[in-house]
Amino acid sequence: MHEICNMESLFPLLTKLDCAGKRLDLSKPVVMGILNIAPDSFYDGGRFGTLDARLKQTEQMLKEGASIIDLGAVSTRPGALEVSPDIELERLLPSLQSIRNHFPECILSVDTYRPLIARAVVDHGADMINDIYGGRFEEGMLATISNLKVPYILMHLKGDPEKMQDNPAYSDVVAEVAYFLEQQTIQCRAKGIHQIIIDPGFGFGKTIQHNFQLLSRLETFRSLGFPLMVGISRKSLIHRFLEITPDTALNGTTVLHTIALLKGANILRVHDVKEAMEAIRLVGMLDEQELLSL
Repeated sequence: MHEICNMESLFPLLTKLDCAGKRLDLSKPVVMGILNIAPDSFYDGGRFGTLDARLKQTEQMLKEGASIIDLGAVSTRPGALEVSPDIELERLLPSLQSIRNHFPECILSVDTYRPLIARAVVDHGADMINDIYGGRFEEGMLATISNLKVPYILMHLKGDPEKMQDNPAYSDVVAEVAYFLEQQTIQCRAKGIHQIIIDPGFGFGKTIQHNFQLLSRLETFRSLGFPLMVGISRKSLIHRFLEITPDTALNGTTVLHTIALLKGANILRVHDVKEAMEAIRLVGMLDEQELLSL
């Protein structure tokens, strides 16, 4: 059993992030809209195959209330094969530049785990880096993020996307994931990275049972003292458990989003922005009613 220190007492929760001059306020939960441009993503692969389709989807998500758009060019679904840096960059840059030109005030995150890609996309207008490997894929990632001075989303992943679902095992999944995130955030701070968001990595090297254990004890991660992102949209913990498909997993997604919000999630990373925003508004009313009753 790993011992987790209470970092909340050491570092106050940072709720206002500087995203290349744009302010992201996390004092209330926000939505990150997913824009996958990889052709083999688990739910929406190929749906946004043209630049026009990507711009329309971005516009729609922003209208529905997304605070961040997360652009990903490499599928990280279970069983996904690694893509070369050249292909990743070739997919990313035209869409990134076009979205930045059409929506200059939008906060743009890029889902990548390579230092080379991180540098290139920030140079071309990205405001934030979302790293599924939490700085472990390639040496130099944390130093790169420190130099770029952008907010950094640090996720837990056991193994790699190609084999991560081959019988993942933990003695205590919550304690082990929390310990990993704690250690990586310590490394981040040592390198001068202060704008950190943590993500337990639902579905990344976890069984359905592991995912529900993480969700049921989600408040554990709040004690680490960093904003918390939850990415469960249409994932296998919903559709496999309910014996449905990702296409029909919106209702289950909203149920689990509600639970995540009640347990302290700051960012919901989603395919369906409108429904996630409705969950935030409704859960927010509970807090307002509690304040009114004091």
